[in-house]
Amino acid sequence: MSLARPHEPVLLAEVVAGLGPVPGETHVDGTFGAGGYTRALLAAGAAVIAFDRDPDAIAEGQALVEEAGGRLTLVPERFSAMADALAARGVDGVDGVTLDIGVSSMQLDRAERGFSFQGDGPLDMRMSQAGQSAADFVNEGDEGEIADILYTLGEERQSRRVARAIVAARPITRTAELADVVRRALGHRDHDKKDPATRTFQALRIHVNAELDELEEGLSAAERVLKPGGRLAVVSFHSLEDRIVKRFLRERSGATPAGSRHLPDTRSGPSPSFEAVAKPVRPTDAELARNPRSRSATLRVARRTAASPWASSKGRVS
Repeated sequence: MSLARPHEPVLLAEVVAGLGPVPGETHVDGTFGAGGYTRALLAAGAAVIAFDRDPDAIAEGQALVEEAGGRLTLVPERFSAMADALAARGVDGVDGVTLDIGVSSMQLDRAERGFSFQGDGPLDMRMSQAGQSAADFVNEGDEGEIADILYTLGEERQSRRVARAIVAARPITRTAELADVVRRALGHRDHDKKDPATRTFQALRIHVNAELDELEEGLSAAERVLKPGGRLAVVSFHSLEDRIVKRFLRERSGATPAGSRHLPDTRSGPSPSFEAVAKPVRPTDAELARNPRSRSATLRVARRTAASPWASSKGRVS
């Protein structure tokens, strides 16, 4: 089958190499988007169960479902729900899980979705197209709460100045409006390498979609659904996400900070649920030239052991 690609996702060859899909396997694509990773998995002969909370992605993926001849199932759910969704479909384990964290190119490129200030649109940012929008938050949120979100999720060091400017300019309903407010608050010169509004837009998007909680829950869900020997591949796009993935794999693989060689090893706890944690992979110069959006991407890959899944921080078996 042709399985023509509308675009090439970030680190595609490296993700496929880490997952090693073969005919007869079943893989989960937790972030279907425009279907780039799913197409590659299908082309390798695997069956794919793909998740996306964005109804546009599910609707536009139906053509690929038909083309895949029964090897692709699309699930309109968050990837953190994969364990329950697979169980409901009678799937008791999969051979691979891939997660591409953050906003998709399909969402970024559509001004009406409100994810980017590159084109003016309604200040929305909701992946699921339901619930509180970014406009709702900036227009109704307390100044202190807005500042905290910008500082924590956008790593904006001048978050209080930006929050004051946002509150003074309310109501704000368009992406271009918000970007201008932030630029005026922080000062913006045309030769600046990075638009100062970038951090604010990142923070609002992560907050509106609860992305960091979703990532933590999704990693635990992947741990539950992977068979022994199954592979996990996660692509993240900023330090907040990558730290969560790195910490998860360090803990689950039994890695700990180095101690004194003169003291006994006192480590205890669950058996490692992951092994063969690969070194992080970043885009090549060729990919950066071809796709500038890949510049901050980091891929981490690991293999599931036969150990039981760990208990999560929320008290359930993860």
